[in-house]
Amino acid sequence: QVQLVDSGGGLVQAGGSLRLSCAASGRDFSTSIIGWFRQAPGKERELAAAITSKGITTYYADSVKGRFSISRDNGKNTAYLQMNSLKLEDTAVYYCAVDIHRASTIARTVEAYDYWGQGTQVTVSS
Repeated sequence: QVQLVDSGGGLVQAGGSLRLSCAASGRDFSTSIIGWFRQAPGKERELAAAITSKGITTYYADSVKGRFSISRDNGKNTAYLQMNSLKLEDTAVYYCAVDIHRASTIARTVEAYDYWGQGTQVTVSS
C-alpha cells in the first residue's frame, strides 16, 4: 500500500521557519517528481515547489521563491520543504504529492500528481 505522510507543520510567527517532511512507503519514488502543494481557505490548491527525480531541477512559485527550499533523500524515500521568512499569506494546508509519470519535467497541475499526503497545517501569525 502506497502511503505519503506529511509532517512538520505548526504555528509560527511571521518571519519564522518550519521544515516539512514527506515520508513515502510502499513504493520507490526515486524516479518520480515530488511536489509540495498548498491550499489556503477559499483558494485553489497550488504548487509551491517541486523537485525532479535526481534533484537536479527545482521549481518554486514566485510567491515563495528565495524563501522556500525543496530537497529530497532518495535513500530514505523522503522529501523536505524548508520554509524561511514565513509570511501571513503562507498560511495553508501543505500537501506533498508524487508524479510517477515524469522524472525530469515538472508539471504544475494537481491532476498530474498520482499520490498525495494527508496534508499538514501551517499557520503563520503576526
